[in-house]
Amino acid sequence: MRKPVSASRRDSVSSSAAIEARESEADVATHPVGADAKEVVDRKIPADLRQKYEIYSYKNAAVVLSEVRQAEFGDVCAALREFSITTEMIRKAGGNESEMPRVFSRALRPLGWHETVIRADLHVSLRWREVTRHSRSGRPITMPKERTVKRDGYLDGHKIDYVKGQVAFDLEWNSKDQTFDRDLYAFNAFFLSGAIDCAVLVTRSKSLNAIFHHFGLMAKYGASTTWMGKLLYRLNAGRNGGCPVLVVGITPACVSDWEADG
Repeated sequence: MRKPVSASRRDSVSSSAAIEARESEADVATHPVGADAKEVVDRKIPADLRQKYEIYSYKNAAVVLSEVRQAEFGDVCAALREFSITTEMIRKAGGNESEMPRVFSRALRPLGWHETVIRADLHVSLRWREVTRHSRSGRPITMPKERTVKRDGYLDGHKIDYVKGQVAFDLEWNSKDQTFDRDLYAFNAFFLSGAIDCAVLVTRSKSLNAIFHHFGLMAKYGASTTWMGKLLYRLNAGRNGGCPVLVVGITPACVSDWEADG
């Protein structure tokens, strides 16, 4: 009951739509083509977390976290170790206002992880040299010129649920899958501005489908909601821009009162 069934893959991957279809339907055991090598994750992420979660690293996120942002990484690892849900929570959960984010809030808020909004104005200086006159011999004489362009609210309103130091953290349990686009755009906006070095994004692993099937919840936790298959193809297509992202998939190992057959 625990193993998800692999769907047929498309032959063509020449467009984003083809990539989406292929990776949304792919078996979760297949390593994403755009992710860092599995060996990187194995070296940098503690073994107990790799046994509990489905984990992928993009743009060396695992390296940045484990070697550069060790304090924040320690907080995240502790929160992931502590994270535990029940089948009752899964049955009652309603979107991202469910109990799932509250579990992470109880672990991270006291450690200084705050909901953070970024805002910035853009000031652009344009500099050139312009011919202002000529010498007696006819040689052009130039003078430096400068013009400033200002765009108010160039970055305005991008929000991340948990930020501490140079690390962002977010959870998407059961929102519409387009929410991932918003999250990845926000991560990159923070990253390009120098506000963060990397991000961690937690969502549902496909392996939870065994539980959803068991309780008749597949209509509630459908294919167009936030789960690993809808996230990986976006990352493989580069929608995180330059921001390193560690992807963490919640598996049945996180469900305290669930035992899979076999």
